[in-house]
Amino acid sequence: MKHLIDIMELTVEEIDEMIAVAKDIIANPDDYAEKCRRKKLATLFFEPSTRTRLSFEAAMYELGGNVIGFSEAQSSSAAKGESVADTIRTVGAYADIIAMRHPKEGAPLVASRKTIVPIINAGDGGHNHPTQTLTDLLTISREKGRFNDLTIGLCGDLKFGRTVHSLISAMSRYENVKFILISPEELKIPEYLKQEVLVKNNIEFVETTDLEAAMPQLDILYMTRVQRERFFNEQDYLRLKDSYILTPDKLENAKEDLSILHPLPRVNEISTAVDDDPRATYFEQVLNGKYIRMALILKLLEVK
Repeated sequence: MKHLIDIMELTVEEIDEMIAVAKDIIANPDDYAEKCRRKKLATLFFEPSTRTRLSFEAAMYELGGNVIGFSEAQSSSAAKGESVADTIRTVGAYADIIAMRHPKEGAPLVASRKTIVPIINAGDGGHNHPTQTLTDLLTISREKGRFNDLTIGLCGDLKFGRTVHSLISAMSRYENVKFILISPEELKIPEYLKQEVLVKNNIEFVETTDLEAAMPQLDILYMTRVQRERFFNEQDYLRLKDSYILTPDKLENAKEDLSILHPLPRVNEISTAVDDDPRATYFEQVLNGKYIRMALILKLLEVK
């Protein structure tokens, strides 16, 4: 594997291998402290990020490597009109591996064709976010111990939510997984995803607007924010942004071993009163992101 642009480029076996490495890093961090000595990661973030960018940087530092890059397009030559292809060719001369976030769908794929160093898609528009999906999978593995026989509720912005799209694709390869898709009518999952992944693979799914009715069935609840930056019309955003707010009373009929995930950042779709509930795993999920990105960097750099 040379690059990671889409989660479906990884086989189930490769995902299992990276999850095993991530768990070993958690158990034996000192064994990995010099694995990437003298290696450089470039973080090219043409769009704002906190967790993804910092977790990539923390991952590389904890592997003994170094980090170069920028955190917004305006602090790069993109502000002068430089193309993605030229930026990637330039940075590829300085770095051993590149993590790239871009607001335009497909930009990391274009970048991967213009450089000899590995490219990691750190999120491209409303399209894909494969390393968030790896984070989600590591979290599910640590919380549930399995990927099969699960009912997963995905709630909020399912139309533009790239983390949702990637997670549905990844989990579609496991047996007896059911999806309950909870969203306003305007933010339902794209038709292509429904047809090409769910219907094509005979995966059971239900579309609903009622979170509380779905709650008792769920093994995993994956909350998402309504993304202001994906809307062209401010009035539409304001009308939909508070469609779902998870509060302790809405968890009264939930399973005792429910796992609540969220890719973060949250706005107000999960009340802070839920944070102390033992079923809330979204801050553990953040930490898992660092470990799985460490495993991914090792894999792409072919470091043993």
